[in-house]
Amino acid sequence: MSIAITVTNLGKRFRRQGANAPTSFKELFTRGLRGLKAETFWGLREVNFSIASGRTIGIIGRNGAGKSTLLRLVGGVGRPDTGTVKMSGRIGALLDLGAGLHPELTGRENVYVAGVISGMTRAEVSRRFADIVAFAELEDFIDSPLRTYSTGMRMRLAFAVAVHIDPQILLIDEVLAVGDIAFQRKCLERIAQFKQQGCTILIVSHDSSQIQNLCDEVIWLRDGKVAMHGPTEQVLEAYTAFMGQSARQNTPDIADQVTGGHTLKAGVNRFGSQSVQIRAVRLRDAKGMPVTNMESGAALRVEVDYHAPTPISGVLASITIDRVDGHVCLDTNTEAGGVDLPDLHGAGSLALQIDRLELSAGEYLLSVGLYEQNWASTYDYHWQAYPFSITLAPTSKGVLAPPLRWSTKNGA
Repeated sequence: MSIAITVTNLGKRFRRQGANAPTSFKELFTRGLRGLKAETFWGLREVNFSIASGRTIGIIGRNGAGKSTLLRLVGGVGRPDTGTVKMSGRIGALLDLGAGLHPELTGRENVYVAGVISGMTRAEVSRRFADIVAFAELEDFIDSPLRTYSTGMRMRLAFAVAVHIDPQILLIDEVLAVGDIAFQRKCLERIAQFKQQGCTILIVSHDSSQIQNLCDEVIWLRDGKVAMHGPTEQVLEAYTAFMGQSARQNTPDIADQVTGGHTLKAGVNRFGSQSVQIRAVRLRDAKGMPVTNMESGAALRVEVDYHAPTPISGVLASITIDRVDGHVCLDTNTEAGGVDLPDLHGAGSLALQIDRLELSAGEYLLSVGLYEQNWASTYDYHWQAYPFSITLAPTSKGVLAPPLRWSTKNGA
């Protein structure tokens, strides 16, 4: 069995400003650079593993554990401070979608530029151009400047180019949530095709269901080191147990509460330091009325009331919708949406507006969370605490229930 990736004693060190760094321009001006000392820390250290050709490996761990750093070093982005990475095969990297696209160029021109940067010749891009555009679903916009594209359109274009370079090794860093749910499904199907064709895949994802469905093995990173490497089920079970124990230790023993959904119990379906508390969550329809049962394709507004006893900046919010069988249908957050929340102090609220929730008929559970800047810790997380149901969807299987129209045409 050939080895596609070998990582030996890999380490990466970073610099950051120490606690004495000035917090304003005025302080910097008055103090100057005297006494400023940069601290160093290891983002990765003593990482060792090998991956056989054709295997799909998931990388999991908390935010800041070193997952993206590892994937970038494997992909040749940056140099390690210790150790080596040996690769055998053509690399396709989905690390930072859209980073190489130029807003003033048309979609067509960007396809050629991105394709050549990814290692294809101009002739190869020309041969695959129609397939790339069709995959991105941008036939009507391909000759428009990229600056006129929405964020989702740009991401779809970048993803389409990246998956048409026929890689032998594919690196994926949290990019399977591009576009709408239908396009996400297409992306996952394409990744599955690569897997069937014998492509070696290294994937970073917070979605345990994706890891479970796609991966043969999992590497769990903790504080920049490999905590565990083995079969998917074993590693996910150990990681889930560790995260549950950690969350229970960091969650105050507060009294049970009843909100707009299930009863909340610390360490069971409520986690976090409670430095900021979620006081209420409301699900509303297009008319602003409370709703727990809605038709497929209807609008949904999620309103979250919070309370911050002391001023806190850089707070991140997330909302997740799971099917009752655990399948993640939507996982979004303010950072992904490009939204910076104002400093929180006292009582306040935030909301997520979903114009069309095109899910199939069934029962669903909504989770809400508030987190420290850079996802360093959890303030308050209500896990699957808010149930709702979708009805009157077209009779079909699967997660999606988009508008459908069948047609037939008799032969001439």
